[in-house]
Amino acid sequence: MKELTKAEEEIMQVLWKLKKAFVRDILNELPEPKPAYNTVSTIVRILETKGFVGHEAFGKSHQYYPLVEQDKYKSFFLKNFMSGYFGGSFERLVSFFAKDNNLNVQELDQLMQQVKQDIDTDKEDPKDGSNT
Repeated sequence: MKELTKAEEEIMQVLWKLKKAFVRDILNELPEPKPAYNTVSTIVRILETKGFVGHEAFGKSHQYYPLVEQDKYKSFFLKNFMSGYFGGSFERLVSFFAKDNNLNVQELDQLMQQVKQDIDTDKEDPKDGSNT
């Protein structure tokens, strides 16, 4: 999997939200100032070449849909980000954000409780159908 450019990621965010969309639909979801129709069309075709997007033809029009799940890309992106900026260390990442956002011990404890709860929930109801 390749990392997306900012423009590609913006288009993917729209496709993940809409599930299926024509270029015009994608354009309508983008914030102002909106790029040109041809720009969006070009980015979508690049995403298709990269394997992120597929399409269904309706005459001369194409309806596009994501081939890569948003959570899969998030995981890929965050692993690359952690590796590049924090030497792959989750501890360094959390420590950086805790310091940068002036989190106090109580807020960190709440964060830990939320993480534990999320892990327990995932163990009870795994997405892939297996108990890990």
